[in-house]
Amino acid sequence: MALEHAMEITNGTHCTELRIVTPDGSELADLEGLQGLWTEELYLKLVAGTNRLVEFTDGRIEILPMPTRKHQAILRFLFLALNPLVEELGGELFWCGLGLRTRPGKFRQPDLLALLDAKDPRNQNAYWHGADWVLEVVSPDDPRRDLVQKRQDYAESGIPEYWIVNPLDDTITVLVLEDGQYAEHGLFRPGDRADSPTMPAFRVDVAAVFAAGEPAGRRSG
Repeated sequence: MALEHAMEITNGTHCTELRIVTPDGSELADLEGLQGLWTEELYLKLVAGTNRLVEFTDGRIEILPMPTRKHQAILRFLFLALNPLVEELGGELFWCGLGLRTRPGKFRQPDLLALLDAKDPRNQNAYWHGADWVLEVVSPDDPRRDLVQKRQDYAESGIPEYWIVNPLDDTITVLVLEDGQYAEHGLFRPGDRADSPTMPAFRVDVAAVFAAGEPAGRRSG
């Protein structure tokens, strides 16, 4: 069936550039015509065959913009700062690209996600079935995705802690789960050190996080 073996994403940035084609290159459908028809099985086949970031909600897929250099530099800084602690605790921390099934019919791809026990049965190869800690760097194309939608998704999934790193206003918001909803543990700005209730030994200088996103020649201090 063409849907199973002929999915392709071009190098553009628009979701409509996802096309289903036959082996001879004839187009069968574009993304918009398929929205609402995707199954979890087809979604997982799609992400297994592409290097793009793709998320899934109840039969619809969303192709996310590729991370910018600044986005990746901030993530690299945070990953290198946190990974030694997670490993010491016996857990695993991964960078964006690993899927997270937040509930039946919904998959997200967090920028960073951690399990504090590597033997946790939720730690599966194709995607994780949950997490103890997640982080998103706010994307300028749609800030509401990280600030509102994913806040709801990760709370619904029961993830104890969610960090929102926002380069648009140089803030880090740390949220902790209370009675099924996120409460604000802290809103941290340059000059502060953001800390983690889930991993009390983890504290990070907010100014250093956002400075890491700038080329070395442009950093101040």
